[in-house]
Amino acid sequence: MTSSSPFTANLWAEADRHLVRYGGGFTPEIIERAAGSFVFTAAGRRILDFTSGQMSAILGHSHPAIVATVQRQIADLDHLYSGMLSRPVVDLARRLAESLPTPLEKALLLTTGAESNEAAIRMAKLVTGKHEIVSFARSWHGMTQAAASATYSAGRKGYGPGAPGNFAIPVPNTYRPDFTAPDGFLDWPRQLDFAFDLIDAQSTGSLAACLVEPILSSGGIIEPPAGYFAALRAKCRERGMLLILDEAQTGLCRTGTWYAFERDGVVPDILTLSKTLGAGLPLAAVITSAEIEQEAHERGFLFFTTHVSDPLVAAVGNTVLDVLTKDKLDERARQLGVFLRRGLDDIAGRHEVVGDVRGRGLLAGLELVVDRETKRSSDELGARVTHRCLELGLHMNIVQLPGMGGVFRIAPPLTATEEELSLGLEILDQAIGDARAAL
Repeated sequence: MTSSSPFTANLWAEADRHLVRYGGGFTPEIIERAAGSFVFTAAGRRILDFTSGQMSAILGHSHPAIVATVQRQIADLDHLYSGMLSRPVVDLARRLAESLPTPLEKALLLTTGAESNEAAIRMAKLVTGKHEIVSFARSWHGMTQAAASATYSAGRKGYGPGAPGNFAIPVPNTYRPDFTAPDGFLDWPRQLDFAFDLIDAQSTGSLAACLVEPILSSGGIIEPPAGYFAALRAKCRERGMLLILDEAQTGLCRTGTWYAFERDGVVPDILTLSKTLGAGLPLAAVITSAEIEQEAHERGFLFFTTHVSDPLVAAVGNTVLDVLTKDKLDERARQLGVFLRRGLDDIAGRHEVVGDVRGRGLLAGLELVVDRETKRSSDELGARVTHRCLELGLHMNIVQLPGMGGVFRIAPPLTATEEELSLGLEILDQAIGDARAAL
């Protein structure tokens, strides 16, 4: 707790008494408001948000166009029976299809990433008539049943059996390679062959789909090498599997292109979007081909939810697309991504505890180690840097998984300025130095 005022102390007491804890500890600040790239605390502090909220607010906080849309739409039409349609819903489905390559043209509008992955998995199982799902060993796809069963980075222990037929394949991590070529670099074709040899050995012959992120975020900002997804798709095709790409965090200009899969020239059978689509509001989508949608419909696809096709958030989604297009935020993410990467590389040059800098566009990762040669990690170092950043006015998110160092996930809003990025880099630089000195 950073403030000892009676108001703040009482609020924390009420939080301790009444809130269910649903992950790690709460950030020791009470947030009063947010605007642009900053959040403001009850104690009067201004904190630079380098995570875009929950990796979602790509237009920053309280963007004027989003505010205007919510105010207008909620006065006219906010929520409907799930079987009713509205103009914002139809418009958003059409515009998403127009932003994507063929044959992706049919959309289902939902609320969260977990929900969209749940629907995608359900659709894949129904269409293929199979039930087995393959995902990366460092994946995060959500906390609902099928999505959680395909999530391997956290949350698997203590809840009993997951959905049957879920398999993990190794992550192609170029910084920490498990299969190496003679030059010492990651031999991802051999790794992928080995992975599917194991999948084939375990499968009952019911492989339905492979669900993966183009860049693993909760797995530590790991970007598979060029060519990997084309080879993965070929593995899927050989086995009659669908390829589902989860672009919750990478979609809609975050990486410098509208969709991260564009780099690889591989179009998924099913695409899921969330986080960035609502720019901080609960909006998600499942997008697939007319052929797959038709097959699912004929087989009785059912995915009723309370907030499917809600007009309020669909209107927000249309505004998000408006701003991304008008302000050319894909180009901006590429340019600012170069600026951010240069700054992170400079930090790496000054601090030996920075083992690796990676990512694409305005989704960057910085991995901390205590020994560059062995790549040995330290949970304490990552925690100290995170704490010191917050003290200095920068909110950072660190991923700490077994066998990896602490990896900072850096995802500022696409609307951030170079001055704001410079401020964040300056604070991070100081925090790393201070943390090293304290160890």
